[in-house]
Amino acid sequence: MSTSRAGRPKASSRETLSEAACELFLERGYDATSVADITQRAGVSRSSFFNYFSSKSDVLWSGLDARIATAADALTALGRDGDAGTVRAILRAIVRDFAPDPLALALRNRTAMGLDDELVRDTGVRQVRLASAISEAARAAGMSVIHADIVGAAHAAALFSSLRVWAERGAGFGPPESTLDEALRGIDDLRWT
Repeated sequence: MSTSRAGRPKASSRETLSEAACELFLERGYDATSVADITQRAGVSRSSFFNYFSSKSDVLWSGLDARIATAADALTALGRDGDAGTVRAILRAIVRDFAPDPLALALRNRTAMGLDDELVRDTGVRQVRLASAISEAARAAGMSVIHADIVGAAHAAALFSSLRVWAERGAGFGPPESTLDEALRGIDDLRWT
């Protein structure tokens, strides 16, 4: 059964679309939910959907994508001054104040939403994007290419693993920064220098 949310203020359309999408993913599954279903449930037009999101998948990832883009810019700006502490602070900024959102809900309910394959694929794309940015920062700071690639991949994996574990535990377990710190301790043997 579909309910319309027509009449909501335009300012909340993004949140309304996200909420509608997550409801439908839980009810029908990701693959069985179309953009038209989401817009109908949210009570907005198809063009409104594409004002906020580039695809159905973007509903889940747009918040984290913006954080990764900001982190990539900060990593590039480090130049020769990059070090482990600064890089890890940039990674912590990605998860700082990460409130439960569509991605956290999807990570926690991936099987019920039919998102197992989608999340593996989409996480991989973003993990490689972040690993590359970290690797480039490490090379700019003087690290050899192979070591930089390994350090970048390990740090990106730590971040994505910590987000998944945090979401699975539930937001009440603690802030995602604590889970990230736990993951980063697991790669301490991969020295920055």
